[in-house]
Amino acid sequence: MMGGARAPAEAIAVDKEKKRRERLMELKLEIHKRLLENLNLSALEHASEASLKSEISALAGEALDDLSVALNKDDRTTLVQELYDEVMGLGPLEPLLKDETVNDILVNGPKRVFVERAGKLELSDITFRDERHLMRIIDKIVSAVGRRVDESNPYCDARLADGSRFNCMVPPVAVDGSLVSIRKFKKEKLKIEDLVRFGAFTEEMAAYLQSAVSCRLNIIVSGGTGSGKTTTLNALSSFIENTERVLTIEDTAELQLQQVHVGRMESRPANVEGKGAVTQRDCLRNALRMRPDRIIVGETRGEEVIDMLQAMNTGHDGSMTTIHANNPRDGISRLENMVAMAGIEMPLKAVRSQIASAVNLIVQASRLQDGTRRMTSVTEITGMEGEVISMQEIFRFERLGVEPSGKIIGRFNATGIRSAYSDRFRQWGFDLPASIYEPIV
Repeated sequence: MMGGARAPAEAIAVDKEKKRRERLMELKLEIHKRLLENLNLSALEHASEASLKSEISALAGEALDDLSVALNKDDRTTLVQELYDEVMGLGPLEPLLKDETVNDILVNGPKRVFVERAGKLELSDITFRDERHLMRIIDKIVSAVGRRVDESNPYCDARLADGSRFNCMVPPVAVDGSLVSIRKFKKEKLKIEDLVRFGAFTEEMAAYLQSAVSCRLNIIVSGGTGSGKTTTLNALSSFIENTERVLTIEDTAELQLQQVHVGRMESRPANVEGKGAVTQRDCLRNALRMRPDRIIVGETRGEEVIDMLQAMNTGHDGSMTTIHANNPRDGISRLENMVAMAGIEMPLKAVRSQIASAVNLIVQASRLQDGTRRMTSVTEITGMEGEVISMQEIFRFERLGVEPSGKIIGRFNATGIRSAYSDRFRQWGFDLPASIYEPIV
């Protein structure tokens, strides 16, 4: 009985809140038109947030009086903030960009905005007024980086002022309204100990990875979208000595290396005339002439794989990159496919030989069904056996079951195989105890 009585009450409250939001949206539209007519837009860049909010509040007050609308203090504060976001920021997206619990913002047309929190997607209560409103915010973002989107050029990659990665696709390619995805830039730099604390891997695995990075093994971080590849790469890079010169190459600058001597490069798409493109391969070729000790490529996904493998094979030990793959063996196949797509005519055995001599370690990052991110495998590449690349897994994540809440129960375990690089670790001063390779029975 109680439950039945509560349901209509909740429905009434939800309906009331919806009507309140719609009313505020209508008021905001009307007042926004007046603001654009009365505000000195050229002076906005130099105005402080407080003074601009004060001016918006005054203009909003006049407009509300003209419209004979009375708002309570909370609604007025909300209205002024949303108007400020429309004028100076990215409108409805601003509160999500400021919310530190949100990792991804995914817009499926003007009325459906999803967010990812702690690895789980949820529908937010944020909406745009209509498709024109959404397109205006998209134009604001892309024009800030000298780009445009329209029917002839319906998609765009860009980077927001705070470093967040932005991608959009607009009609007619996007059928039900413009699609936007924003991968938010994490301001805090996660260290290895942070990832151990979060349960991404164990202290034993961290000790092994520290040895691997410090001894200049070439490492590939493999994983699916949103599995934590870049976070893992950032954390691994914390083991690089400050005395080394590191060059980073990315499509969208996301890496946050903590060393003193870091040179960052970012590729650039072609302009509206189709000219001026700078690819990751162009950056990589130039990087090889800049005396790097290590090269870190944010993500290898095309013909730059050739130069990356050659760099790893010709004195740039300790280089790192990420690739999209579901497991270490798939990662190797992906590298082979990228070499083939680059148009290089090489026998498969020669390609595999090149990969086997260039890559030492594959770290597999995965996002599990409960939203947690785990380093599910650490696998060494040990050479060639006939025409097959030989690999051995050192650590793995073992799934043991699922709790009623949906949380995955599991543990990290060694496989019992001793590292093929143990002698190298010892020569570099990392004498790891044999116990870290012993499995839990």
